[in-house]
Amino acid sequence: MIQQGTQLEIEYTRDTMPSGVLGMNAAMMEDYPNFIANRRLSQIGLKEKCPETTNPFPWMSEIIALKKERNFFEHSGY
Repeated sequence: MIQQGTQLEIEYTRDTMPSGVLGMNAAMMEDYPNFIANRRLSQIGLKEKCPETTNPFPWMSEIIALKKERNFFEHSGY
C-alpha cells in the first residue's frame, strides 16, 4: 500500500510540475515521496524501499516540525 501511494504521488508530481519549480528540480520532487515512504516503513518495522534515498528538502522537515509545535501550543489551552 505504501509503495502504491508513493508511486501515485510521484506520478502526480510529474503531472503537476514536469519542470520543477524554483529551487526544486523534478528529480528532487520524486525523491521526497520515496524519502517519506522509507521513513514510514522504518517506523512500522519494515525494510526501506529505497535505502539510498536521502531527504532532498531538509528545510521542509524543520518547517513541518515548527508548524506542529506551534499548533500544539495554540490548542493546548483547552
